[in-house]
Amino acid sequence: MFLKLRAAASCYRYFSNACPSNLKIVPQRPINKLLIANRGEIACRVMRTANRLGIRTVAVFSDADANSLHVKMANEAYNIGPAASQQSYLRGDYIVEVAKKADCQAIHPGYGFLSENVEFAELCQQEDVIFIGPPASAIRDMGIKSTSKYIMSAAGVPIINGYHGENQSDEHLMEEARKIGFPLMIKAVRGGGGKGMRIAMTEADFIPMLQSARTESEKAFGDTVMLLERYVRSPRHVEVQVFADHHGNAVYLYERDCSVQRRHQKIIEEAPAPGLSEELRVQLGEAAVRAAKAVNYIGAGTVEFILDKEDLSFHFMEMNTRLQVEHPITEMITGTDLVEWQIKVASGEPLPMTQEHIRKQGHAFEARIYAEDPNGGFLPGAGPLDYLSTPELSATTRVETGVRQGDEVSIHYDPMIAKLVVWGKNRGSSLQLLIEQLTNFQIAGLQTNINFLIDLAKHKHFQSADVHTGFIDQHMATLFPKKIVPPSKVAQMALAYILNDRVQSSGGLGSNPLPSFATEYNFRPNYTLARSITIKVGQETYTVEVKTLGGAYSVRINGGDWIKISSVRRKPHSNRFLLETNIEGHVSCYNAVIIDENVTLFDEHGLIEGEIAQPRFLATESSMGNLDVSSVTSPMPGVLDKVFVKPGDTVKTGMPVAVLIAMKMEHVLKATKDGVVKSIPNSEGSNVRKGVVLISFE
Repeated sequence: MFLKLRAAASCYRYFSNACPSNLKIVPQRPINKLLIANRGEIACRVMRTANRLGIRTVAVFSDADANSLHVKMANEAYNIGPAASQQSYLRGDYIVEVAKKADCQAIHPGYGFLSENVEFAELCQQEDVIFIGPPASAIRDMGIKSTSKYIMSAAGVPIINGYHGENQSDEHLMEEARKIGFPLMIKAVRGGGGKGMRIAMTEADFIPMLQSARTESEKAFGDTVMLLERYVRSPRHVEVQVFADHHGNAVYLYERDCSVQRRHQKIIEEAPAPGLSEELRVQLGEAAVRAAKAVNYIGAGTVEFILDKEDLSFHFMEMNTRLQVEHPITEMITGTDLVEWQIKVASGEPLPMTQEHIRKQGHAFEARIYAEDPNGGFLPGAGPLDYLSTPELSATTRVETGVRQGDEVSIHYDPMIAKLVVWGKNRGSSLQLLIEQLTNFQIAGLQTNINFLIDLAKHKHFQSADVHTGFIDQHMATLFPKKIVPPSKVAQMALAYILNDRVQSSGGLGSNPLPSFATEYNFRPNYTLARSITIKVGQETYTVEVKTLGGAYSVRINGGDWIKISSVRRKPHSNRFLLETNIEGHVSCYNAVIIDENVTLFDEHGLIEGEIAQPRFLATESSMGNLDVSSVTSPMPGVLDKVFVKPGDTVKTGMPVAVLIAMKMEHVLKATKDGVVKSIPNSEGSNVRKGVVLISFE
């Protein structure tokens, strides 16, 4: 029976029915205090359910996370070391020590970090602390992809052709690669989240891609063993949520489609997967349950399949022995709280439902909001969240986040800012709500992928559910069109900036990163004033002249015709200050955010950013110097991990010169022209900002 979700952010829909019968006798260990061995939105998500269940929570944090939201939400919090995750969040011994010190009965690892770490699960068992996850044996069997392939094949789960052997020499792997054929996939056997994964399109690509995957895998997982798989062109990525308890029960909670990805990482997920027959849905679910039972699984897990887009045949890819980032969409269509299930199953209770009672209803989407540059190859970013305004939460809209306005997206961790989750009665209504709420997710001061997500959700092929893992590459031209800025937007930017200037000069805003009219409602200057400002939007520069005549304005752009505009502020909503403009009979509303010389407008199309050009006399001496210097610069904030050259070396175009680590990913930097190395300003291990010169040439 479905219970309607109340319009409160912390409540989720759930089922109520009798517990399964014929249960094994399993001792129960009540959990009344829980340590969350994770950070950010993951920790906050677990805490919300724990709080609802009356369970006290303990947070752990690195030096970089001392003021984070998850620390503030917890009943207690303990510092566990420096910012680098290897010295803090990946130190299982520290975390177990904290759990015992704080008298916690259990540890929830979240997803990522130690959630699939065999040694950590075993340590918890040794120290008599409940690990809210599967047995260490299941993590070991499914965490090593080569082992999992053998187990799945024996259990009757279809697997994809490839090499999963122990001989890891370059020569043997090349020989196996030739047998499989190109293109092929190179994967770290302990990998996940796209890390340690490369595609070798040709034989010539194989060794460089193999070495890059090994290096990344060693940093992320402490392991360099690789497997090879036939690369299925244009597959769909479909995964099934499974759950099992200590009593021998196992169920599936339907599937999610996670096909749309960049850098082999998911970006938009939906549940259920569109276009599948109910018969195929059952086949996927039953195969996933067989996979779980084959390794005596307990708790929440996700069995991932490659689904051929043409004939809808499916093959086992891997099993994630943890709760997944995208689990909220499963909760939305099944009316469950999977974290609650995890806690209860870990304490010895049976599953709350049997398979016949699990029903799906409606359709849900999850969009991952990242600090990244879609137009720059989705390179991750970092920095402060100067302005953050999220959609209003309801029974159909959910926001999972671990940050607040003013917090910083750190170079040390994943650049995800939040997850936006929506639910509708069908795919069409859910997708429309997703687009609307993406426009209501407003961030300024830090580049994000929100505009790209809006364009993606509006794309005709996505609308028709024609999706696969190569979707973004296939539709690159239409997903990244050249944006033409309407003159009306430039006029609105100029007007917002000028009016904000006046509020500041009257002692209002000061330097606070707030929208225009933050202190004055329906502000209408009642005097005549003419002003000219220069605004850069993208690669274009505009000269805007504004005349104030009573409560109206005349605006001219680049010497063109004068445009009549009236503007008033609408009633404040949350931390948004909406301006309504009437431009020659066309009335529109937008949110304007002014941060220093940057102007950001938010409307139904997403955001548009502009920068007020400084007068030349305000430019600093360094900014007016010679900028035509041949160099390799940092494309994003990160850690300079390796430098392959030294002063005096001769390099050729395309030659790798350095490796940058950012957001747990390895990025190889290459020379863009032939030259001789002049200097290397930063040493290996240095934290570097975006745009910093790493290597300069003669």
